[in-house]
Amino acid sequence: MTRRDILTAIPTSFRADGALDLDGSRAIFEHVARSGNEGGFVLGTTGEFPAIDDEEFRDLIAQASEIIAPTMRMVVHVGTPSTFESRRRVRIAKSLGAREFAAITPYYLPTSDDAMVAHFSAIADEIGDGDLYVYIYPARSGNAVSPDLLVRLAAIPGVVGLKASELSLEEIAAYRAVVPDGFVIYTGADRDLVAAGEVGAQGVVSGVSSVLPKPFRALAAAADSGDAAAIAAAQEQVDDVVRVIGGDMPRMKAALRLLDVPAQASRMALDEPDEAALAEIARVVAAYR
Repeated sequence: MTRRDILTAIPTSFRADGALDLDGSRAIFEHVARSGNEGGFVLGTTGEFPAIDDEEFRDLIAQASEIIAPTMRMVVHVGTPSTFESRRRVRIAKSLGAREFAAITPYYLPTSDDAMVAHFSAIADEIGDGDLYVYIYPARSGNAVSPDLLVRLAAIPGVVGLKASELSLEEIAAYRAVVPDGFVIYTGADRDLVAAGEVGAQGVVSGVSSVLPKPFRALAAAADSGDAAAIAAAQEQVDDVVRVIGGDMPRMKAALRLLDVPAQASRMALDEPDEAALAEIARVVAAYR
């Protein structure tokens, strides 16, 4: 059977003044822990990682270790622009029991292939006997990973897979063609759970499933059954939810509040949904909760 992991990209809750909301974040973790998904992706883009300091990182990973880790896989994102800071976050997460890690490529400044290999080698060395996923998001980081570079990264001991965001199915297929069979590829495109699997991915890292996991679970089950009609129907539901909520953290939090999960604001400079968007969010929450 084709592997179709759904890893939930988990939002972080902040108060209106920007302070970290640990109570709201705990409630989000508890909601995700009940999802039935295979794992939680902690403090990635959906978790607003660039706006989190080390003390807050420690507090949130402690919560995730308590709530997420006992029920599903916990993949902790430790990526920062510098190797030094990334290694420090690895040490914090390891001290709290983390065993699976992801790190976005260095960002803001351009990075050579050799520097990229050195960066991930150092992070993998700090991790030791845990697993590391390379997080490839050139639209945000400014640094792309070619198939040739991926071959070098995949050869680093401890690097077991990648997450690719805003890359085409053709680009994912090109990655699959150059890595070993056991190398795991996750797409960050919520709606592509089935489509990405057809070109060699093993699942999706989905922020939308942090809110409404049922359509995603239904799509995975339909794909496992091989029933074309069931797949098409489930895909329509996933497409509907993704179209309304998308990779938009304020919309995710608005939806969570409708589910009685007390998620508050975002810290980063993001627009809150307007009245029309809130009405659509309410519609999909009522339909797919």
